[in-house]
Amino acid sequence: MNRDIDSAGQPHANRQFDANEPLRQPFDENESLRQSKVLPVIEEQLQVGKKVVETGSVRISKIVHEEEVKVETPVVVEKLDIERIPINQYVDAAPPAVRYEGDVMIVPILEEVVVVEKRLRLVEELRITKRQEHTQVSQPVILRREEVTVDRLDNSEGLNTGSVPPSTANPNSNTLL
Repeated sequence: MNRDIDSAGQPHANRQFDANEPLRQPFDENESLRQSKVLPVIEEQLQVGKKVVETGSVRISKIVHEEEVKVETPVVVEKLDIERIPINQYVDAAPPAVRYEGDVMIVPILEEVVVVEKRLRLVEELRITKRQEHTQVSQPVILRREEVTVDRLDNSEGLNTGSVPPSTANPNSNTLL
């Protein structure tokens, strides 16, 4: 509060004053010319802090479910058809070891025949054709599915347990899959 003091150094009678405010000294003759007032300047300071407060806790558990299912898988099997073709011809020189006619591989089979003179005779050729057969193979496969349960431990309510199967899972629930 502001205090006005009269020229005799006494406070005005019609004003209220705070007991914690210091009184101004009476004016002296040199000071009466200045006519000054005292205004208090106040500054507030703020201190901010934070602390960790436990509001609850959770317990997470996981269950693994196993299920055997049949899986259809395409499989390629290569099979060879071998056809023996008798030739029974005498040859002067050995033919190439292997030759191809389209997708057929031909392997000549030679034998030495003892005669007065030795000559090569082409006995037969093997004609090998490669073909692919596509089949479906069924075999059991074990699939695993995990289910996670989150238990919230509140300070006042004790243990709350929540478990939702994956088919009815709500994206806003506490159950993790």
